[in-house]
Amino acid sequence: MATHVITGAGSGIGAAVARRLHARGDEIVLHARDAGRAKELAAALPGARTLVGDLADPDKLSWALSHQSLPDRVDSLLHIAGVVDLGPVGELTPKTWRHQLNVNLVAPAELTRLLLPQLRAAQGQVIFVNSGSGLNAHAEWAAYAASKHGLKALADALREEEHGNGVRVTSVYPGRTASPMQAKVHQQEGREYDPARWIDPESVATTIVMALDLPRDAEVNDLTVRPGR
Repeated sequence: MATHVITGAGSGIGAAVARRLHARGDEIVLHARDAGRAKELAAALPGARTLVGDLADPDKLSWALSHQSLPDRVDSLLHIAGVVDLGPVGELTPKTWRHQLNVNLVAPAELTRLLLPQLRAAQGQVIFVNSGSGLNAHAEWAAYAASKHGLKALADALREEEHGNGVRVTSVYPGRTASPMQAKVHQQEGREYDPARWIDPESVATTIVMALDLPRDAEVNDLTVRPGR
């Protein structure tokens, strides 16, 4: 039975992946920002374990995890949590920049560092759910795109560093996906949100599970998923 640590399991792609892995009997460890949220996640997926730590404050993640029971081995670490706040460069404040960089980039780097011994023990896999914005930046997306471009760099460097340890690293670049985050983006853009126009989170979950289940003789490095309609 494989053990998977998942961030962002409360909604969207993260929730779809967590349900998929839970349904097939794998052990899942769900990251939550606080104890209340951890209780909600565990109730939704009976038998799931939780880890608590605020991704918005990555400096404290090491302390938080040191006071909790970590799995002995981690077959996959799935970084799916993320935040987005749009705005032109001329109006983005340092606080807005830091929040997106912390949650989308620094926290994944820190969680990876903290769980690397368990990933190495299992010859596991790290999956970074990135974004189309990690490949191209557009007007009013500077801070979010910068965090996601940085996430690509993190994944690329980690892949080279850990190849000899048998750790696989995959970046997934979904296009717009029907989720609460996408609803927020449309609100910020002043556009009507129609989830039927965008990728179903279950479709992205299918690609992630495919990458996880790929035989050990191969590795998916980069996987781009775009709306099919």
